[in-house]
Amino acid sequence: MLAPVLEKLLILQDRDGKRLGLEAQVKAVPRDIAAVEQRIAAEKAAIETSKQELRELETKKKLLETEIGSAEGKLAKYRTQQSQVRKNDEYQALGHEIETVTGIIGGFEEQELEVMYGIDEARKRFAAAEAELKANIAGHEARIRTLRERAGSLAAELQVMQGEVAAARSPLGEPELKLYDRIVTKGLPAVVAIRGGKCGGCHLKVSNEVESAARGKGSDGKLAACDQCGRLVYWES
Repeated sequence: MLAPVLEKLLILQDRDGKRLGLEAQVKAVPRDIAAVEQRIAAEKAAIETSKQELRELETKKKLLETEIGSAEGKLAKYRTQQSQVRKNDEYQALGHEIETVTGIIGGFEEQELEVMYGIDEARKRFAAAEAELKANIAGHEARIRTLRERAGSLAAELQVMQGEVAAARSPLGEPELKLYDRIVTKGLPAVVAIRGGKCGGCHLKVSNEVESAARGKGSDGKLAACDQCGRLVYWES
């Protein structure tokens, strides 16, 4: 039969394990939220990248419009001058300038048409990308809300479990608690069964003396410890 003190220590160990699990979950929530926030930032950056293509094309279109306007101004000037000259060579020279500028304007207009087509295509791509990315962002934001709600419920569960840990510690004496707390600093479990002559914690064979001490002798108030890892051990019949 398991000694009462070992039963109490096993109860405490169970409560401590649950408490540590809850603490780990509580600590994980901010990291999870930060990871989701990074994904939101990446989605927003992708929207900006997609938008930048459209901006660049629109800027190019405005520059072409400026160039066309400037060239048309020259063309109008040359035509006015041509209508006023009397010499044939001057008339022909201006005609040549008019022809050159007209060709330049035609080239700019072709580029403008290509850019306008590119803008239409870029707008379609941007609209599709923006819709998808905004849907992703909405999903990420919903995930953050869920995580924050989870953080609240975990904090409440942890508070309850901390009370249960305190309640599980109260029936134990100071010597047993000091021994348990010292072992726990190395990690749980602190109290394990001996199975097949081996410690349930380190899985190494215990000495005959430890095994003998663990076999029903806990009732004398002495606790057996693994001579390999130092965990408290009991005999599992």
